[in-house]
Amino acid sequence: MSMDLNDYTIIKEGEAEILMHAKNEVFYNKTQVNNRDMSIAVLRTFISKRKQEHEAFLSKRTKPAPKVSENNGSVGDVEEKPNELDMKIEKSNGECEGPEEKSQEETCSTSEEPIKTEGKVRGELKPPRVLEALSASGLRALRYAREVEGVGQVVALDNDKGAVEACQRNIKFNGSVACSKVESHLADARVYMLTHPKEFDVVDLDPYGSPSVFLDSAVQSVVDGGMLMCTATDMAVLCGGNGEVCYSKYGSYPLRGKYCHEMALRILLACIESHANRYKRYIVPVLSVQMDFYVRVFVRIYSSASAMKNTPLKLSYVYQCTGCDSFHLQPIGRTVSKNTSVRYLPGFAPVVPQGCSDCGKKFNMGGPIWSAPIHDQEWVTSIVADVKSMKDRYPAYDRISAVLTTISEELPDVPLFLSLHNLCATLKCTSPSAVIFRSAVINAGYRISGTHVNPLGLKSDAPMDVIWDIMRCWVKNHPVKAQPADQPGSVILAKEPVLQANFARAVASLSKAQAKKVARFLPNPERHWGPKLRAGRQITSKHISLLGEEAVNGCLNHQESEHEAKRQKTEKTEDANASES
Repeated sequence: MSMDLNDYTIIKEGEAEILMHAKNEVFYNKTQVNNRDMSIAVLRTFISKRKQEHEAFLSKRTKPAPKVSENNGSVGDVEEKPNELDMKIEKSNGECEGPEEKSQEETCSTSEEPIKTEGKVRGELKPPRVLEALSASGLRALRYAREVEGVGQVVALDNDKGAVEACQRNIKFNGSVACSKVESHLADARVYMLTHPKEFDVVDLDPYGSPSVFLDSAVQSVVDGGMLMCTATDMAVLCGGNGEVCYSKYGSYPLRGKYCHEMALRILLACIESHANRYKRYIVPVLSVQMDFYVRVFVRIYSSASAMKNTPLKLSYVYQCTGCDSFHLQPIGRTVSKNTSVRYLPGFAPVVPQGCSDCGKKFNMGGPIWSAPIHDQEWVTSIVADVKSMKDRYPAYDRISAVLTTISEELPDVPLFLSLHNLCATLKCTSPSAVIFRSAVINAGYRISGTHVNPLGLKSDAPMDVIWDIMRCWVKNHPVKAQPADQPGSVILAKEPVLQANFARAVASLSKAQAKKVARFLPNPERHWGPKLRAGRQITSKHISLLGEEAVNGCLNHQESEHEAKRQKTEKTEDANASES
């Protein structure tokens, strides 16, 4: 390669290596190793699941067909069906795909109809095509190509000429495997995805900031049953720092509660679902993660006009009390079943009175958010097993293993969570241990779990009046100082508990991971583990808080040495010109 390697630093992550120039020309963030490792783990599971689904579909197709009577139709009509199904399979790169009005499951179910198959079964499963829409240095695409077995073509896009040149340089640097699988293009990701509808089995969006402008084209570029991986790093917006900006970008209003990071996940999922619905498509989340300074969701996308009608049942508004930690969810829609017909109707409202029934204060309303499950527990179990079986191939194994373990123990059907410390702060009381509080909830007949978003967060299907009754019983045993009568805590404690809490330790008060003392929340591996400067910005002394003093000083010294070299070269040129004259 015609370049001086002395000008570059070789960065190795997993099995991929990239060349990074000393200048901040192309974006690279070491912190995102967690993101890339998690994506590789999900991609490996996706390829495995995709293969299983295809084999199951083919086994249904090749079942011997029963005899068809004259009343049910002619033999000629039946014999036409294999060809139709073959066309549907081949249409989606080997995936089972039907017309846009049907989901993958509905299409596959047609194989149960009586059919006759002759000769070799068509519809061979092709390797999945992956699109990395915003590639920068191309590190993620290179890791997909070199580390994930069974992956097909990986297309890396970027709208910056310098980034594409860096990506092409890194592809060559990584040898024949990378050159045969990865291709880099200079293109606007939105235009490219719009002009390649339903062509990619996996689309990966990891922008610097909000992904909202890419979602409409991304949901159209994924094949039926394909995977969309999406990151959002604008957490200040998603967590309620700028509610009006969040509404303009994502179509939801955030609330500033302890659960704000999980609400950010659910706002992003609701936004993706909204974009998918415009094209008779819908999403099925398999994993949703909040790590470091961003949220990351992995969703499968299907086409079905009928299944799309269930979207209002998966979305809810959130009512958050301004005085205490009480929150309530208001589903947007509901269904009424009569015989075999189902009617879709608006949800009943309001779910809360004008004032909070616990403390009497007003409510703030946020949303709509995704209130259906944000993980598929079967997928999570498979991902955890895969990660543990290949721990040496994940540079961030400890961190992603801890996060996945915590996710595997979350209650999947409980949106948002409570903070035990906030409950106690409202009542101005000492805090019970998490084990004691969990035991009281379990002994009252409800479920409770932790959350991967917050070490102090507790998910429970117990209603808020039960939660406050447990806290009232706790305060009776651990009295508090008298507070002004108009304080939310005083209003709550003025009521007698209806439920008499039992604080005896329950067997299930500790999760399996806690019982085995498995690490679930790890500290950052080094200082300044967070977001980095956008590519192209000049590094100055004010960026010490982001990059660290050593990194900033190194960049400044490099810039000074470059300026000095240029100055000396200019002086030599001027002296040469002067001597000639």
